[in-house]
Amino acid sequence: MIHFEDFTHLTFDCYGTLIDWESGILAAVRPVLRQHGLITTDAQILALYTKFEAAQEVGPYQSYRVILRNVMADIAAEVGFAPTEAELDVLPDSVGAWPAFADTVAALKRLQTRYKLVIISNIDDAMFAESNKRLQVTFDDIITAQQVGSYKPAYNNFQTALKRLGVVQPQVLHVAQSLYHDHVPAKELGFTTVWVNRKSILPGIGLSLPVAVTPDLEVPDMQSLVAAIGLA
Repeated sequence: MIHFEDFTHLTFDCYGTLIDWESGILAAVRPVLRQHGLITTDAQILALYTKFEAAQEVGPYQSYRVILRNVMADIAAEVGFAPTEAELDVLPDSVGAWPAFADTVAALKRLQTRYKLVIISNIDDAMFAESNKRLQVTFDDIITAQQVGSYKPAYNNFQTALKRLGVVQPQVLHVAQSLYHDHVPAKELGFTTVWVNRKSILPGIGLSLPVAVTPDLEVPDMQSLVAAIGLA
């Protein structure tokens, strides 16, 4: 059982948890595939994105803009066309338009009445700044992959957060959708975690590689977390 009163900080993954990246990715990629006469299901597009994004994030750090261009190139190669420079840019250029989930803003505002709110995200600073406009709260800290030079599931992202915030694991509740990117490393480092298991076109894990991990709490959305804490 989670004792919510023990925590001073809530740390959040952003994309998939607060921002609906499935809708955003599909809105960017579908038109490109259609222009090339390719009929690919939404599930197939998202499965390719998941595979290629994870592969791109392994190894020496490169910016998320570069990663997204490479993911688009990998998708194009997989389905059989040579992308133009403009087509390679559709994913990174679309991030600022990815919508927040309907319950995100209200939930964050309620949670901020009790906790300090922090982002730990696999993203570039400029891209997150655009997404942040949709979240409508002022976070107490924003920790991006660009700032720390690594991508979750690297421990570094979480360890950097602890150092910057001046806290230890028992003070922090990590809230995230991705089991692969977030829950595995967070649990291994001793964090308490909440799995926001949102409805997904890829049910069960969403845009996450399959892993074995047991979060401390599972909720279907952010509003359910607010209710579990007693702030509804």
